[in-house]
Amino acid sequence: MTSHLTPYQLKKSRKLYNLFNGFNAFSFTILSGSVITLYALRLGATSTVIGILNAFVFTAFFFMPVGKILVRRFPIVHVFATSWLIRYLVMIPLVVAPFFDRMGRTDIALTLMMIGVFAFHASRGVGMIGNNPVLNEMAAGPDRGAYMTHIQVIASAVSMFTSLGVALLLGRKPPLMVYALLMTIGIVSGVIGSLMLYRIPEPPAEEQGKREEFFAVVRRALRRAPFRRFIVIFLTLSLISSVSRAFIVVYSRNVYAQGDGLISLYSVFGSLGALAIGLLTRLLVDRVGAKPLYITYTFAAVIGLLPAILSPFAGAANSISPWVVPVFLALLFFMVNFAFAGTEGVAQTYFFGLIRPTDMLDLGILYYIVYGIAGAAGSFAAGLFLDSLVNAGLSQVMAFRILFTSLIFLLLVVLFWQRKLIRLGALPLRGALGVIFSFRDLRALTLLERLEKSRNVQEEREVLEALHDTPSTVALTELLDRLRSPRLSVRIEALRAIEALETLNTEAEDALIEDVQNNPFTTAYISCRILGNHGVRKAIPLIRTLLRAEDYMLVGEAMLALARLGDQDFRPQIEEYIKTTKNPRIRIMGASALETFGAYESIQVLLDLLREENPPPYLRDEVVLSIAGIVGILERFYPLLVQYREDPALVNALALDEIEEITEQISTRRRTKTSLNNKSVIRELKDSVTKFVNSYDGQQLSRWILTYLGETKEFDVYLFAQAILEDDLVAHDRFRLLVCTWAANRLLLHV
Repeated sequence: MTSHLTPYQLKKSRKLYNLFNGFNAFSFTILSGSVITLYALRLGATSTVIGILNAFVFTAFFFMPVGKILVRRFPIVHVFATSWLIRYLVMIPLVVAPFFDRMGRTDIALTLMMIGVFAFHASRGVGMIGNNPVLNEMAAGPDRGAYMTHIQVIASAVSMFTSLGVALLLGRKPPLMVYALLMTIGIVSGVIGSLMLYRIPEPPAEEQGKREEFFAVVRRALRRAPFRRFIVIFLTLSLISSVSRAFIVVYSRNVYAQGDGLISLYSVFGSLGALAIGLLTRLLVDRVGAKPLYITYTFAAVIGLLPAILSPFAGAANSISPWVVPVFLALLFFMVNFAFAGTEGVAQTYFFGLIRPTDMLDLGILYYIVYGIAGAAGSFAAGLFLDSLVNAGLSQVMAFRILFTSLIFLLLVVLFWQRKLIRLGALPLRGALGVIFSFRDLRALTLLERLEKSRNVQEEREVLEALHDTPSTVALTELLDRLRSPRLSVRIEALRAIEALETLNTEAEDALIEDVQNNPFTTAYISCRILGNHGVRKAIPLIRTLLRAEDYMLVGEAMLALARLGDQDFRPQIEEYIKTTKNPRIRIMGASALETFGAYESIQVLLDLLREENPPPYLRDEVVLSIAGIVGILERFYPLLVQYREDPALVNALALDEIEEITEQISTRRRTKTSLNNKSVIRELKDSVTKFVNSYDGQQLSRWILTYLGETKEFDVYLFAQAILEDDLVAHDRFRLLVCTWAANRLLLHV
């Protein structure tokens, strides 16, 4: 989706929304969750009351239809902001609740709390009608998933630090007036954040004439199996999440007798878990996809709840170190929030990808109603369930073990269902897990995040260079985007990074073919090289035509690409082109291409280049190396050629040394593969090579080659036997060194 705002307007609006999100997260952390639970427990609330209070969180979503009615008469941002402002003002009764407790009217204090919490979430529900359209506008663009996760990261970070401050303020057993102070702080900060909402631009209104009724939209969506399947999974996971995240607070209090301050501190670790999963999801969601992350995070929830079933330190406080239980509970809070914050975040991303933009308002209401039903029912039922188990005579430990075991069973059922969700693009589960558990891929993702934020060419180039050193297929889409950069240096670095990848997809292959067609003299030669290196055979017809190109670099890379693609049918044309061109660069690359083809017949073409009058030394080097590659002695010949270039006077000594080394290798063998007299053969070879390198006389060596190697009937044997009789070839030191090395190594193979 494309935003209706200009880039500057979108940037400005995101800043405002981020500020609102920060203030909102700060106030919401204080006015909900573990703080409200601890406040209620301080007032003497039972598990059933705790369940009802947590259920109120989810009743918000049943008030969204009221918001829908209001947005027909008023601007959607105005409805959003006003409802948010009201929700904080209705929490004032919680400020005065401690005064009634002092008078011995705890019932009135709890009633005020329940009224305030209910009104808080009811107002929230009315305003939430505007949240999805506003967030949808803020998240417009290719970074949709990343920005939505960014919002979650901000909220989690603020919540974490807020929970830490709350923990320090509460201590072990704080007076009720401390909770009244916290409520006041939460209300004031919430009002400030709500006022910021009024400054956010209004999202485009839907055309009323074309709108379907709510129930018609819902019925049409539910007729689709993928949407039904998602809703069932989302409902079940929301129920499990609401119970788990709410009742680990009660679990810490009732099973391990932890103080209010410590439990608030555990909530900090919970927020840290949500923050960690948010940062990870921001990197992954747009490139890996929501489905594999949905499954992975659900499995993490199973792992996170397992320790709660075991309750390993319950009743053992006197026999273990005092820090063991706090560490255990801190990790439990971290894992539970890590997993369920992850599932909730990717569920919303998956939902947005599953529905049509025109259905956003109506199906957004359904989304939250389902969330509300699951959360309210789960919290209320879990509270009653725990109280009934305890009243039946079970211990708190056993009651919670039964509860968490039931939740894990439901999670395993959800994991089975999730396999049937449609992918909505991106990666399959196995591929996603490969990315998640790959340091290289995660490193690449962090670099991509830097790439998205880069503001100048130098930054882009630096990141692209780093991506070349950290090749990962998850970066491919962004690298292809950089091929459209107006700066040549950026396009070159992007291609270098693509070249380093092990595999290419069809989109990348097509983009490279297009680059070859449209960008001669710039990047076409690099793209051509990549096509050859990655075996893109569908590019062969195009690459064949490049031998007529004016860009000589492109011509050279085209010959190499065809060789790497194994286009033997086109090899004669390449040989002919090498003969006719006078461009030394094309000749060198053509020689390398013939080496890659590996056909003995091509040796004659390469020898023709040596036969020319005064070929440049760098061309002679490449030609003899290509011949060495074709006949299979490149590894032995290359170091000899390097030594020769350092001191050309060593050519004869190097040739004779090679014979001596081969002789020693043969002498160490216990038996030979032929009936020939090895000593005689070796002696004749030494005599022949000595005469060849000292006197440039190849007749004796030619006879030796035909006599002792001719039985192989291989093309190169006869070719070299004839070539060393030609004065224009023998005159080249490099050629004589090549022939001597070849003869010695041939002898080693045949004795």
